[in-house]
Amino acid sequence: MAVGFLAVGELDTEERAALTWCRTEFDTKRIQLDAVSDGDALAGRDVIWWHANEPIATPRDVADCASVFQSFLDDGGGLLLSSRAVAQVSALGIDPVPPDATGTEPIDEPTGVLWKSVYSDHPILGELAGLRHHTQPAGKPAPYARYEDVLPERADVLAGTFRGDTDVPAELATLQWRVGDGTVVGMGQGMAFAGADAKDTEANRERIAKNALRFLAEDAGFALTSGRPVDAEGLDRHRRELADDFQRPRYHLSPPANWLNDPNGCLRWNDRYHVFYQYNPAGPHHDTIHWGHAVSEDLLHWEDKPVALSPTPSGPDRDGCWSGCAVDDDGTARIVYTGGRDRWQLPCLATAADDELSEWIPVDDNPVIEQPPAELDLLSTEHWHAEFRDHAIWETGGRWYQLVGGGLEDVGGTVILYESPDLRNWEYVGPVLVGDWETPGTVWECPELLDFGDSQLLHVSNYEEVLYFLGEFDADAGTFHERRRDTLDPGDFYAPQSLQDGDRTVTFGWIPEARGISRQWDAGWAGTLSIPRELSVEGGRLHQRPIREFTELRKRRLCEGRVGLDDETRRLDAAGRSIEIQATLEIDDASEIGFLVCATPDGAEQTKIRYDGESVTIDREDASLDPGANATPQSVGVEDLESPLDVRIFVDGSVVELFAGGRRALTGRIYPTRHDSTGVAAYASDGSGSVDATVWDMGGAWPAVTEPSARSKPKKSGITSPDGG
Repeated sequence: MAVGFLAVGELDTEERAALTWCRTEFDTKRIQLDAVSDGDALAGRDVIWWHANEPIATPRDVADCASVFQSFLDDGGGLLLSSRAVAQVSALGIDPVPPDATGTEPIDEPTGVLWKSVYSDHPILGELAGLRHHTQPAGKPAPYARYEDVLPERADVLAGTFRGDTDVPAELATLQWRVGDGTVVGMGQGMAFAGADAKDTEANRERIAKNALRFLAEDAGFALTSGRPVDAEGLDRHRRELADDFQRPRYHLSPPANWLNDPNGCLRWNDRYHVFYQYNPAGPHHDTIHWGHAVSEDLLHWEDKPVALSPTPSGPDRDGCWSGCAVDDDGTARIVYTGGRDRWQLPCLATAADDELSEWIPVDDNPVIEQPPAELDLLSTEHWHAEFRDHAIWETGGRWYQLVGGGLEDVGGTVILYESPDLRNWEYVGPVLVGDWETPGTVWECPELLDFGDSQLLHVSNYEEVLYFLGEFDADAGTFHERRRDTLDPGDFYAPQSLQDGDRTVTFGWIPEARGISRQWDAGWAGTLSIPRELSVEGGRLHQRPIREFTELRKRRLCEGRVGLDDETRRLDAAGRSIEIQATLEIDDASEIGFLVCATPDGAEQTKIRYDGESVTIDREDASLDPGANATPQSVGVEDLESPLDVRIFVDGSVVELFAGGRRALTGRIYPTRHDSTGVAAYASDGSGSVDATVWDMGGAWPAVTEPSARSKPKKSGITSPDGG
């Protein structure tokens, strides 16, 4: 294997040490940058390694060589860029977006790679166990070049950063590009070959460097997802890689991998349902937000689509394309979303590139509202000059109306109204509702106004829960007159958004994780959406139910019948992690009655769903042996509902969604860890009662994975099931 070691002028101590090491492993030739432009210097080399320890003082010289490197890569060559050399991807024509964070930093504790679990079998990790590997010992400062607030346009992110025992997923320094028939790998974290070293760190660094050079020279065909936006093949590959994780939902709308939060742009368009969502293609953590995209013909079965909206490096959405909504503008689909940049968050407008809604093109004059209203004393925080974001838009009588969420200094949350004739020119009207009864510092996010004829429902999310207000919206006065308020779902449910489907309103909410970031990273995914709910207002009260066609996902009836209970627990002839329970719960003289789900035979893990006549609770005290999982119980009041109580309970991997009496909803996250945590039981405590229940095995929302990935292998970290549960 022939390696070309690229040099710019004289090598410093670190670069000489790297060259010396490389010569002990490979047939290595030193190549000067100023000799590359003639086109012959790279001949006969399988891979070029550029290990730049110092800033590049002559970027124009690098650009002059770009065409030569392009030809080398087009012909199947490999290129390894390490340390500061990663900063030259734009000059080399590899990626138009260079790293936004470069420099030299102190290394107070060992530092290295935090590898993504979906790429845990990448050849660069050959002979290394796990996802976390130090490559730079503590001690002297080290150079770096990484992406933090932006993402490369054409690269796949392979790893974040691992410092000491701490995961730092947002420091993205390890990447892979495909250029022609060749491959480029960038490793911008510390990789010091000179000076004192720790034995383990040295072994990791040399193994990773050796593996990277061999991988690039041999071009083993480890193709990834072609960067941003990802392609359908890559999305499907991600799903296959994660298919053996029994904590991952099967019939909920979830990301193919990485991070999901708020549902966005929910729309029925050309007889297909489109749900977009906040998505980070860089990993399962909240950062560098794009819009993911899923499509369905029936609200039951979904298809992954490539990323539909990405931040523009030079635009007002550079730091993220955050929550927004979609509208039909006289036959043209448009979205208004929050763009973030330089501590400002402002509304931006984009138009669909095609009828498939596969890509949104931002208008040239974004943002469409240039600054928050000066009339309001909006809350200012360390992150934002003014808390002013998230949008709900509708058209009435030839006028467009927009709600924006925000917070007022020393007051609380607020929802702000604008009007427009054309979605571009917006006029400030004023707050429609102010939460002056709340604790100051609260922000109302993700507002939405839903019309149910005789009344309207306004809901907002306040970091902790989704508040809703029933009343009347007066467009002429620009106010909302509240008659009733409550919580939409007091569990793990946030930032819902709706679409109109004929005469019904269908709503999705974000179900966030209830475990730590390291668990999310090991799993390779984070976040899911709720099952689609139908909202209605009947008799002046809100009703929430699963959409009527959700029964079509029932595959097989596992058990059915009435069970009388007298201070006892009875196992049902049913088991599974993707099930539905439809039941009537009747308390005679018991203190509580309910079900155990995801239960092991010995009871070491079990989630208790209990009804005591006044509330229904998802009791998570014994739900998981993982000490990092949230074990706090979650409850919803049902004292005003009819008794016996009718419930529908949906268990799906790590999600429990419960609907009571056709009106109340409660969502919880559980993380069973054992392979045998699949049992279902009914119980009554301190007396008698009965349950009349039917349990179904549920089908999946995504195309079945009939074969494991060609690259799949058991994960070396995280809590997963080797047999898929």
